[in-house]
Amino acid sequence: MIAYSVIVPAYHSTQTLPHCLAALQRQSIDRACYEIIVVDDGSTDETASVAEQALDLSVAPNAHVIRAGHAGPAAARNIGAQAARGEIILFTDADCAPAGDWIEQMVQPFDDPQIAGAKGAYRTWQRSIVARFVQQEYQDKYDRMSHQTTIDFVDTYSAAYRREVFLANSGFDTAFTTASVEDQEFSFRLAAQGYRLVFVPRAIVHHRHDANLSDYLRRKFGIGYWKALLLRRHPNKVVRDSHTPQVIKVQMGLLAVALLGTFSPVLVPDLAWLALSAWLLLLLTMLPLLIKIARRDPAVVWIAPLMIMLRALGLGAGLIAGFLRFYLQPSSAAQPS
Repeated sequence: MIAYSVIVPAYHSTQTLPHCLAALQRQSIDRACYEIIVVDDGSTDETASVAEQALDLSVAPNAHVIRAGHAGPAAARNIGAQAARGEIILFTDADCAPAGDWIEQMVQPFDDPQIAGAKGAYRTWQRSIVARFVQQEYQDKYDRMSHQTTIDFVDTYSAAYRREVFLANSGFDTAFTTASVEDQEFSFRLAAQGYRLVFVPRAIVHHRHDANLSDYLRRKFGIGYWKALLLRRHPNKVVRDSHTPQVIKVQMGLLAVALLGTFSPVLVPDLAWLALSAWLLLLLTMLPLLIKIARRDPAVVWIAPLMIMLRALGLGAGLIAGFLRFYLQPSSAAQPS
């Protein structure tokens, strides 16, 4: 009997998907208890064929590859959920390799009938200094969530929901046409209705984080850009959510003031003091994270201030671009789909 359905959206994922599917087929629970559903999001390469070969569909009855038109990961996940047979549906991404006990850990909270969804955690095997900072950045957020009995922020790299809850709430919003914050939007929507979501730090997937500065900055810009649409849906989340440290918002503001003051065409004395004060305050806000990183991975401390500034720059610039797009559109263009 199928109890769990693991859904993997894939787009041009020939390099990473085999590792993901191999890991999913080596789980600690009985293979007869879960199915694997890969939804090819209109790839023009061999992603679907690679998935079929990796799953060996001829001898694996609890494995499926669905070929869909290209509409983004939100739509692909929704298609997978519609096809799923398990009471609990789990999501991970094609560039993730779940730990051997990932499903076992992920579904444990659902023994409590009040739990509607759960979020796991990232780890990485990478040794690049940028990727190691990204891991420390996530760990800082996990520290924050680990003290909360319920959360409102679930990422689909390691996520699970009751299928009936997922379908009753229309799944992910397909207005988010690329991998961005569609998973945040759905979990915010559930939490607002009183559904209980929890953090499961032992449900681990290994991931290939950004390995260079340009990829990191580009990803943060994309998150900020689509966050503007999310905040139009959920304006109350401007203030707080269970995942995002408040200091990030402060750092975005301080960096904007510091840059404007430093590079102003007419640098008057008052503006110079304002800029200097903003730079000093920005450095002070970094200290708690820098101390944590120094304890966990000391080599990362030296790049961390630059990474924190790039994070604030990327998110801030993305938010501005997103607000210009989504807030200048007619209201109908930004309604949930």
